[in-house]
Amino acid sequence: QVQLVESGGGLVQVGGSLRLSCAASGRTLSSYTIGWFRQAPGKEREFVAAVRGRFTISRDNAKNTVYLQMNSLKPEDTAVYYCAAAKKGSGWSQPDYWGNGTLVTVSS
Repeated sequence: QVQLVESGGGLVQVGGSLRLSCAASGRTLSSYTIGWFRQAPGKEREFVAAVRGRFTISRDNAKNTVYLQMNSLKPEDTAVYYCAAAKKGSGWSQPDYWGNGTLVTVSS
């Protein structure tokens, strides 16, 4: 069992930056990789790694926390952002665990 809790979402202006955090816990955590997805209104959930150049994922293994640094934000980045855990080596098509999500709203 893996538990994931996102934080750091909120309202930001176009061109601004935001850093999301995902705190992970669980006895089997070492068997999983943590990543980020997002779901915009009316759209399908997408893997955030596809957003190249402006977003950076980093990890603090000592804190079991994964960060999503988002820069030069655009209105189309408005979405609920989720962190997810997938068994190592299984890819991201069907993550095993999900957080509850944190809303990011980019206003113009």
